[in-house]
Amino acid sequence: MSVPRVAAIRRLAAVLVLLPALAVAQPAAQDFPPPPAPPPPLTAADFAAFASAQPAVPPPGNGAAAPVPEAVQAALPKDLSVWGMFLAADVVVQAVMVGLAFASVLTWTVFVAKLIELTVANGRQRRLLAAVDRAGSLADAPADPLVGAAREEWKMSDGGAGGDRDGLKERVASRLERLEAAAGRRMLKGTGLLATIGATAPFVGLFGTVWGIMNSFIGISRSQTTNLAVVAPGIAEALLATALGLAAAIPAVVIYNHFARRVSAYRALVGDTSAAVLRLVSRDVGRCR
Repeated sequence: MSVPRVAAIRRLAAVLVLLPALAVAQPAAQDFPPPPAPPPPLTAADFAAFASAQPAVPPPGNGAAAPVPEAVQAALPKDLSVWGMFLAADVVVQAVMVGLAFASVLTWTVFVAKLIELTVANGRQRRLLAAVDRAGSLADAPADPLVGAAREEWKMSDGGAGGDRDGLKERVASRLERLEAAAGRRMLKGTGLLATIGATAPFVGLFGTVWGIMNSFIGISRSQTTNLAVVAPGIAEALLATALGLAAAIPAVVIYNHFARRVSAYRALVGDTSAAVLRLVSRDVGRCR
C-alpha cells in the first residue's frame, strides 16, 4: 500500500472519530437561553412602596436617647421638690444643706436682734443728747454713763482746784473717748458673724455642689447610661446646695453693710453727746474761776 493511500485512510479515520463529538457539541451550544430583557424603569409608586416597607429609624442628632433600664428607673427619685431633693441627696450634701440653712437662720436672728437693739439705742441717745444740750451745768445733766464719768472725774480732780483746769478737761475727754469706743464695740457685737457667713457660705455651697456632681457621675458610670432622666436629679440636688449657699450669703452681706452704716450713725450720736458733756464741764470750770 502506498504512502498517499495510508495517509488518506488516517485522515478518514480521524474524521469518523470526530464526527460524534461535533454532533454532541452542536446541540449543547444551541441550549443557551437568550439574554434577559432589561427591567422596566422604576416609577414614583415603586419608591413610595419601598419607603413604606422600611422600619422607621430616628434621624441622628435629634436627642434620641437610649431606653433606661427598669432597675435604673426604679432607683430614680420621683419627687423633685426641694424637700424631695434634700431627702434623695448624699449624706455629705445633706450636711452642707443643713449647715447653710442654720447659717441663714442665724443671719435673720442677728438681723432682728440687732435691729431692735440699734433702734432702741439710737432713740435713747437722741433723747440724751437733747437733754444734755438743754442742761445748764453738769449737775443738771441726766444720769448716763458719759455724764457719770465726767462727774466722777470732776470729783476726783476737786473741780479743777489748784489751777489744773486744762488737765481736768483732758482727763474728762479721755474718759469720754474710751466710752465712745466701748459703745461702738458693743453695737458691733454679732455683726462679725454676718461677715463670716457672707464670706464663706458660697464656698460651702460650692463644696456641696462639687460633691453632688461627683456622685452623679459615679451613678452614671454604674448605670451605664447617659439618659437625661438619670443625670438630671443628681445634678439638681447638687445645685440646690449652691442655691442655699447664695440664699445664706447674700442677705448676710446686705445686712452687715446695713448695720455697719447704722453703727457708724450711732457712734456719731455718742460722739455728739460726749462733746455736749465736755461743753458742760468747760462751762462749770469757767464758773469756778
